[in-house]
Amino acid sequence: MQPLLDAPLAPLTTFRLGGPATRLVTATTDDEVVAAVREADATGTPLLVVGGGSNLVIGDKGFDGTALRIATKGFALDGTKLELAAGEVWTDAVARTVEAGLAGIECLAGIPGSAGATPIQNVGAYGQDVSATVTEVVAYDRRTEETVTLTNAECAFSYRHSLFKEHPERYVVLRVRFDLEDADGLSAPIKYAETARALGVGAGDRVPLARARETVLRLRAGKGMVLDPEDHDTWSAGSFFTNPILTAEEYETFLARVAGRLGADVTPPAFPAGEDGAVKTSAAWLIDRAGFTKGYGSGPARISTKHTLALTNRGEATTEDLLALAREVVAGVHDAFGITLVNEPVTVGVEL
Repeated sequence: MQPLLDAPLAPLTTFRLGGPATRLVTATTDDEVVAAVREADATGTPLLVVGGGSNLVIGDKGFDGTALRIATKGFALDGTKLELAAGEVWTDAVARTVEAGLAGIECLAGIPGSAGATPIQNVGAYGQDVSATVTEVVAYDRRTEETVTLTNAECAFSYRHSLFKEHPERYVVLRVRFDLEDADGLSAPIKYAETARALGVGAGDRVPLARARETVLRLRAGKGMVLDPEDHDTWSAGSFFTNPILTAEEYETFLARVAGRLGADVTPPAFPAGEDGAVKTSAAWLIDRAGFTKGYGSGPARISTKHTLALTNRGEATTEDLLALAREVVAGVHDAFGITLVNEPVTVGVEL
């Protein structure tokens, strides 16, 4: 693990933004990951763990410490059991499970980043979340200084959240284990309405695995959510904001704001979100209806021309340009609807 000094971090992120790290170390084995973490902890050196860089917003001043890039490899199938090393490219792993005829993560195709990041964020899209198939996560616990294996329940998964996100300084994910489904070459039941429409099937139906994956990839590409170096609409972190979850009382207040602003005949998207009448609404809808339409902005950071939920670097942006746009959107949505959007990417050295 030969360290690089004053190492650029922007090329390691999908935003292509951010200043350099004082020191960059690349680990290709679990032992190297643990050794690098232990060294940083023993010397009191700030540590930034970097996987695929698809969920990072790094400040223009960079990171004063050690950036640890996890580049471990490992894809092991045993029947329906799958184990992935943290550094495996997630979208490639999904493709391999589809080729193997296993269902459960096919609708998570095209999501950039590494396998190790998926349980941290409880990555999900098009009706699937990794929490539905993850059985165990192997991680290094910086508090106890040992490698631990956490069950699905111990990971405390919720919407775009987990134990690992709750305690970002404690765990470094090494391996993720899944239990997939052998459905004779068919997908898991289709849950997401947009996917069902695109496939021409009903909710709960199954389709050939490859067809499900290809349909999701096409839907994502149409929103600029599949990485393409030539397309600035993909120089993003995907969805920049999470969908708000409102209590029943907050939702009623929200409906009143919608009626006052847009008319009593306008109904915002609403989905049940657990107990006590909680409701999840659409961040993209809020952004659009607050006046921030596709392509919004005149500077080097703008809303994607394909999807209002993606903030993009048009090629010459700085992190501060991006944050200025994000803050404008947050303020505008709050003024319009009384809801404060929460950023999905992790910020390093900056705050929204």
